[in-house]
Amino acid sequence: MFSDESRFSLKSDSHQTLIWRASGTRYRQETTIERHRYGGAGWLVTGGIILGSRTDLHVQSVTMTGHMYREDILEQHVRLFRGAMGAEFLFMDDNARPHRANIVNECLQSEDITRMDWPA
Repeated sequence: MFSDESRFSLKSDSHQTLIWRASGTRYRQETTIERHRYGGAGWLVTGGIILGSRTDLHVQSVTMTGHMYREDILEQHVRLFRGAMGAEFLFMDDNARPHRANIVNECLQSEDITRMDWPA
C-alpha cells in the first residue's frame, strides 16, 4: 500500500516567483524549477492505493501531526488493508515528519505492519 498527501491552498498567489536550483548549477534555464508558495488557509488531502483498490480520501483543514496521522490514517485505513492482505502486506509512505513520529512507529509495530524502506 502507498499513502501520500497533498496540500491545497484557498488563497491566491503572492505573485512572487520563487526559484529552486541545485547547488553549483548557476542560473541556467534548464536547471531551474519554479515554485509557488501559497500562504494561509488550505486543505490537506490524504489517500492510499493498493493493488487495484484505494482508500477514501481524508480531508482536513489543519496541519498533520503524528497523533492525527496514527488516528486518522493508520487506524482507519492502513490497519484495515493490512487485515485484508495478511502477512504479505507492505506499507509505503514518504518521510514526512508526522510519518516518522515515535507514536506512528509504535502503532506500526503493534499492528505488525512492515514499512518499506524509502529514502527521503
